[in-house]
Amino acid sequence: MATYDIAKEAYANLGVDTEKVLAKLDTIPISIHCWQGDDVRGFEQENSTLSGGIRSTGNYPGRASTADELRTNLAKAISQIPGPAKINLHAIYGDVKGIDRNIIEPKHFKSWVDWAKYKKVGLDFNPTLFAHEKASDGMTLSHPDKSIRGFWIDHCKRSREISAYFGKELEQDSVCNVWIGDGFKDVPADRLTPRMRLKESLDEIFSKPISHNIDAVESKLFGIGVESYTVGSHEFYMGYAVANNLALCLDAGHFHPTEVISEKISAISIFVEKMLLHVSRPVRWDSDHVVLLDTELVAIAQEIIRHGLLDKVHIGLDFFDGSIDRVIAWVIGTRNLRKALLIALLEPYETLQKTEHEFDFTKRLLMMEELKTMPWQGVWEEYCKRKDVPVSLI
Repeated sequence: MATYDIAKEAYANLGVDTEKVLAKLDTIPISIHCWQGDDVRGFEQENSTLSGGIRSTGNYPGRASTADELRTNLAKAISQIPGPAKINLHAIYGDVKGIDRNIIEPKHFKSWVDWAKYKKVGLDFNPTLFAHEKASDGMTLSHPDKSIRGFWIDHCKRSREISAYFGKELEQDSVCNVWIGDGFKDVPADRLTPRMRLKESLDEIFSKPISHNIDAVESKLFGIGVESYTVGSHEFYMGYAVANNLALCLDAGHFHPTEVISEKISAISIFVEKMLLHVSRPVRWDSDHVVLLDTELVAIAQEIIRHGLLDKVHIGLDFFDGSIDRVIAWVIGTRNLRKALLIALLEPYETLQKTEHEFDFTKRLLMMEELKTMPWQGVWEEYCKRKDVPVSLI
């Protein structure tokens, strides 16, 4: 008896139709972050360096040095990953050599759109508010100098236009996510004023509605060089997203080490129309390791699937590890996330929910533990075969 047939029968005994699960799994896009491919350096100049709390550890051979190399590597990764994909770009990854960030235009990303059409993938976007002379003192949208704030406001406005261009050309909305590293290394005297300036900057950036684009804002607990105070905290952006009907981005590495984003998804989903996830693996803090198929990854997928949040939550990855092969890192991390989604889809959730509502916690615990050893791998193997990708990478 084939492995899939065994799994199909086992799940049918729980009331789960694996064919419906596979069909549903094949409708969920995962946004793959381009910056794993080149250690977050971009293509603005020949030898760019990282700043603004961004660090990629290691120098394994194979870092992409041109956009063509990056696209080639992404294509190789996608060929090993089953299911629909999007590619998440930062502003520094276009044909932008010699072009300052406040004047970038959609034409500088036409090569990405042409490639995305050919590969049948979507595109997401991020303004890049780090690694620039106007971010050298640790402030951008909250900077006390109005002219510097204006530069970054213009950059974010241009980024939204590029995101809308992606959405229109590829016929699927593009998520434009704003993250800044603004803050102080030591304890500040004034926590309020920078946040008021940030709010004013964001108000101007988002003042004009724009189609084919989903605006998101992303918080962070702290970063290298801003250990004591981050202007764009979780509380700030959660309030701003709710007040302004924006998507709130939850990055798995942007919270205290004892916090997990799986715990936050259902609570926040009640108050926002859209959410964005940057799925990463923090080891100590925002260290952005390649995603493993661990308990938290499965819990993230379960929160999305159990509560019917696929229309509300946009799922993306965010890690960059220069100590291993960069293409394989994409493949391992993205396949693991899709495996987690499959495991979540294979749950007999209505039965679990009914048991819990009846206060039968013994049965709930029993079922949850037994589900951990159900033959989901047989369903995964079938999915990979149908998508013509390797079942195993070893």
